[in-house]
This record gives sequence, C-alpha cells and structure tokens, in this order.
Amino acid sequence: MAKFDEKTRNDKVFQKYYSKVPSKKLNRFKKSGILKEDKEIASRLKDGVGGNYIFEPIKGSLDGKVINYDGQTDITSTSRKTFEQGKIVVGRAKGWQEKDFSTDITGEEFMPYAGIAGEVAEYFDGVDQDDILAILKGIFSMKDAVGAKFVQKHTNDITAIGNGTVGAGTLNKTITKASGDRKEIFKMVIMHSDVACDLETLQLLTYLTYTDANGIQKDLGLATRNGRLVVIDDDTPVEEVEAVEASGTKGQANYVEAQPAYNKYTTYVLGEGFIEFANCGAKVPSEMARDAKTDGGITELICRTRKLYAPKYISFTKKSMNTLSPTPEELAKGENWEIVNDGNATSKTYIDNKFIPVARIISKVS
Repeated sequence: MAKFDEKTRNDKVFQKYYSKVPSKKLNRFKKSGILKEDKEIASRLKDGVGGNYIFEPIKGSLDGKVINYDGQTDITSTSRKTFEQGKIVVGRAKGWQEKDFSTDITGEEFMPYAGIAGEVAEYFDGVDQDDILAILKGIFSMKDAVGAKFVQKHTNDITAIGNGTVGAGTLNKTITKASGDRKEIFKMVIMHSDVACDLETLQLLTYLTYTDANGIQKDLGLATRNGRLVVIDDDTPVEEVEAVEASGTKGQANYVEAQPAYNKYTTYVLGEGFIEFANCGAKVPSEMARDAKTDGGITELICRTRKLYAPKYISFTKKSMNTLSPTPEELAKGENWEIVNDGNATSKTYIDNKFIPVARIISKVS
C-alpha cells in the first residue's frame, strides 16, 4: 500500500474503500442532560463588557427574624438579598486542510462541505466535553474558605475506607453529606466503566433497554442506581497514585506503611441541567478557504465557536485568565470560581452550598 499526505491508497484496484475512523469519545457526559440551554442569553450578553462576560442577579429568598405580634412591639422590615453570578463565554476554533493532489491520486474527496459537517459536530462535542470536565475540576479546586467548605461537603473520598470501592450505600451517603434534606436535587450519576463494572458485579445497576422493530431487546448503554440515571463515560477523571515504599521503624511515629500503586476514580453526581449553556455564536462560524499555490492547491475548513457555561450557583471570577476566552487549563483553576454571593465588599453573604447540585465520589476499583 502506498501513502501520500498520510492517506492510504490501493495501487492495484484504485477503488474507494475509505471509511471514517470511529470517534474515540462517546461524549455521553455532555449528552447526559447536564446542560440546560438558555437561548436568550446571547442577546443579554450584548449588555456585558466586551460581550464575553456577564453578571446576572439571582433573587434570594425571604428571610429575617419574625416579630412578636403583641400589640406593643413595632414591626420592622428587611429586604431580601440579591446574589450575583459571573458567567463567561468560552471561544474555541480549529482548522483542517487537504491537498488537491491527495484527491487526484486517491480519487477520494476528503473535504466535502456537506459531508464533513457531522464530523465537525462530533469533534466539537468532544471539545465541549473537555471544557465541561475542566469546569468540574475547577469547581472542586476552590480553596477560599467558603469554596473549600463546599469541596469538603460535596466530596466523598472512600479510597481509605475498607477496600476503597463503591458499595450499596455510597451514593446515598454522598448526596446526604452534600445536601441533606435537599438530596433529591441530584438526578444523575456519571462514572467510569471500571466503577460501573464493580456495581454490575454487586448487581447494583439496572440497565435500560428498548425493543426494536424486530422484537429484539437491546441495551441503551444507560442504567439507573437508586432511581437516578447512570451514565458511563471513560472521560471521567482517573488519577494514578504511585506505590509507596515502607520507611521508618514499625511502631514508631515515623513509620510509613508500604502501599501498592492504584487508581483514583472520580464519579460525579449531578442535578439535571446543572450547567447553564448557551451557544453564543461567532460572526463567521465556519468558512472554506483556498490556497491555489501551496503544494499545488490546498482547501481549508476553518471553524469557530463561542459557548457559555455557567454552573448553578457557582460564579466565574476571571481572577486567573490571560485573554478574553479561558483556556481549558484556566477553567480548571480553583481561583477562577467561587460560590455565588451578594458581592458585598466587606462581608459577603453566600448561597448555602446544600443547594448546589454537584457532588463527587472518589474511589478505587476492585
């Protein structure tokens, strides 16, 4: 088989045998229902600074101490709090090019404008999913006093408990720790296939099926656990923990016990529509460009996207951002996120973190 421009051709039969390589990502995380689209926010952004960042108010609940109504005590009034949430637009772009000569020598059109649309959509689904995972990493990296308290309450690390794997009560304990009597706000669980395998072995997952037109029952790839939808996606975080050698003197304070290497798996528990989403668009979302001279002729496809992501009751601060669009690395920084508050410069009032519908389980697998 001969090659040109990384394309394989059959010199003997010159037949078209190309088939698109399947995407490595299922992108089930993005498609699980974690996003709640707001189609009107793009117009509201025009009033924001630069059109890429916006502060939106959140009306607080009525509160305050009740007055004793006894005919001699004055009735006093208070006003409700108004909270503020910062929301950022994430811009992404990518280009692809193909040489005319690649088509000439193989007979395959590699850049059909209509046919490539599905591939581009699939590619940007993966980009979106990476950004969503970066946002979740950033949320759980908050280190200010209020943010750190949220991280502690909404994290259930069981790696040092028993064999460190998920069990029958893990999910319920996690959401109860996070939100107490408000735990019904959690609607879905997104986990790695290795974690799902442990739950399958314990017969703790119920898979959803459907029956096709031929009466054959098929697996939907989705399951339920404690009445909550379970989405399996291997893009969920896996951290490699290196082995530890024993050191010191056994029985003494300086003794460190040996520990084999293992992986830490993060399972997310979320409320439906936890992240507000808006496709803000670009002036020119996509375009084809021609370079007639280079390498005999090149066709190029350029794509641009601008999308807003706003986790419920968590604000983007812009404290560590170098340009008008945060990179995935900047989305993953804890200093760029804080619990929604009233913006008071001297004494902030924060949303109670029990209302924030996101939690995580950190575990091993068997």
